[in-house]
Formats: sequence, structure tokens, C-alpha cells
Amino acid sequence: MAFRINKSYLTATLVLVGIGVWMGTGTFKVGGQATANADAVSIAERQENALQKVSVRVVTLEAAERQRQLEIRGRTEADATISVRSETSAIVAERLVNLGDHIAPGDLMCRLNTGAREARVLQAKATLEQTQADYTANAKLQERGFAATNQVAALKATLDSAKAALQEAEQELERIEIRATVAGIVQEPLVENGDLLSVGGVCATLIDTDPMLVTGQVSERDIGNLSIGQKADINLITGETTTGTISYISAAADAATRTFRVDITMPNSDNAIRDGVTATASIPLKAVSAHLLAPSMLTLSDAGDVGIRLVDLDQGTNHFQKIKILGETKEGVWASGLPESITVIAVGQEYVIDGQPIEPVFAEVTQ
Repeated sequence: MAFRINKSYLTATLVLVGIGVWMGTGTFKVGGQATANADAVSIAERQENALQKVSVRVVTLEAAERQRQLEIRGRTEADATISVRSETSAIVAERLVNLGDHIAPGDLMCRLNTGAREARVLQAKATLEQTQADYTANAKLQERGFAATNQVAALKATLDSAKAALQEAEQELERIEIRATVAGIVQEPLVENGDLLSVGGVCATLIDTDPMLVTGQVSERDIGNLSIGQKADINLITGETTTGTISYISAAADAATRTFRVDITMPNSDNAIRDGVTATASIPLKAVSAHLLAPSMLTLSDAGDVGIRLVDLDQGTNHFQKIKILGETKEGVWASGLPESITVIAVGQEYVIDGQPIEPVFAEVTQ
């Protein structure tokens, strides 16, 4: 019987022989390690290559007056919301107002059951009359020397107490009529006939919509541009337009958003503007000197700042200049913080570094 060799063993033997022959040729290299004959570039040579003159496209720009507009997005809010409350405890006998009613100060809104209040007033009056008679009689006797001084003084105290009791009973009787203290429009919550109102219970709610407010949040970057009394153009999502005046600027930022609340007051004598409507207020700010830059001119520094690369034509070099973006338009980006006249790299700014020599090529840049 002939000896048979396993094909797998034969294949492995041939591979090992091939590797041995290849390593024996002397051309073997360790991965990632250059041979002694490889061309090496020194650090100094690489730095020299980085500072070689680069041709870039540049454009000269002049500053212009930029009329800035600050937009505040928010919502309308009633100037005041008042809950008309009961000063006593009783069952509601009659509610005299409905949702949407316009109420003037002093209007009767709810009437409560009188209960025993009228009886207490009559009792207090009777007590006062009796006490008054006793005091008057003893005062006359004292004048004749037939009544003690301390007895008359005690009756005087009793008389004063009776007067106070009558006044309290009359005020308690008046409390069954709940009247509006301010003008406004009736809103929920509303009490219903037959409900039991405790002290402090709400008869109805009034909102004062004249004037109306627009409330919004302004970033800490822009809050310094606003002041009390500034005018604002207001557009409501419902289509109405009006004007208003800044009436309140928060002195403290919201801890979560780092924004400041701003209120704008606007007239609403016809009550056409409703509470809770989305609104946008546009506030004109002081004009500043700025440059209109094409978005393609912008670049980032190593620190992540947005800016452009300015060209020094006398030295033939460039450097990064941080900018402050004032706003964006269809034509480009308005930026401040630059000299009046600048020469900026329009194409090629990503391929140069600070101080690198450049070959400026002037060209018109479409913004």
C-alpha cells in the first residue's frame, strides 16, 4: 500500500518554503520603517515649504453704515389678571356676569345669600340703642352727683363696643355683594350659582387687556443694546400690526437659558389684540460701521472663532481676524470689528497660515 500525503500539509509546507526564500533575498522591510536609502524631509524643510508664497484671490472692501434690527419673538400677555374674590363664606345666590363681559370698576359680579347677616345687623342696632340709653341716663345722673364716675366710664366703653359691633355686622352684610375693583374682561374660572364660596374663593377672573404686552427673551449678547422707552414695530401671527414701547427689561438672566425677559407695551383700547398670541417685535438699533462679507470668505481659527483672513499688501502677508456677525441677508453677512478699508482673501484662505507670504490676485467677488 502506497504512502499518501495529506494535501493540507503539503500546501502549508510550500507556503513556508516560499516565505523562507523571500526573506533570504534581503529585500525584507519592517512595516512602517523606511530603508536607509529613502529620502527624508527635515522639520526645517517642511516649515520652509509651509512659508512658501501662495497665490490667493483677494478683494478690497469698504465699510458702510449698517442699520441694525433686533427681532424679539414672544407672545402677547394681558397687562394684569385679577381674581375677584369673596371676603366671606356663603352660598352663591346669583352670578351676574358671563365670559367675555366687559366690566367697569364697581360693577356687581356675584351676590351671596344673606343668611343671618340681616338679623345680626338688627340685633346690633337694638343693642346699640339700649346701650346708648343707659349711657345717656347715667351721664345725667353723674352731673347731679347721683352716679359714680367709674360706672359711667364702663357704660361708655360698652357703648363704643356696641357701635363697633354694628359697624362690623353692616360690613359683613355688604360682603354678600362682590364687586369689581378694576376694569377688565371676564375670563375663567367662574363660580356657578349654588356653589359655596369660602373666604378668598374666586367669583370671577378679569383680564386687563389695555394696554397689552408683548413678552420675549433677549440673549445676553444683545441685551445691552436695549433701554426703556425704545420703540418697536410689532407683527402678530393673526395679521395685525402695531407699535409699542419697551416698558421692562429684566435685571437678571434666566439661569437655564441665559436670556433676559423684555416687555413691550402697546395700546389696545379696542381690545382687538388677544392674550397669548404669537408676536414678533422689531426694534431698530443704533447704526454701526460694518462690512458686507460673502459667506465664502469666512473661516475658523484653531480656537474655533469665526473670522476672515486680512492681507497686508505692504508686507505681502496675511493674518486671521476675528469678527462679530451683526446679521445675515441674501447678499451676505454683515460683520463689525474691522478697519474701514480692508483687503480680504476671498478664495484660498483655507490653504494659508498667519504670516505666510502670499501672491494677491485681485478679482471681483460675487456675493
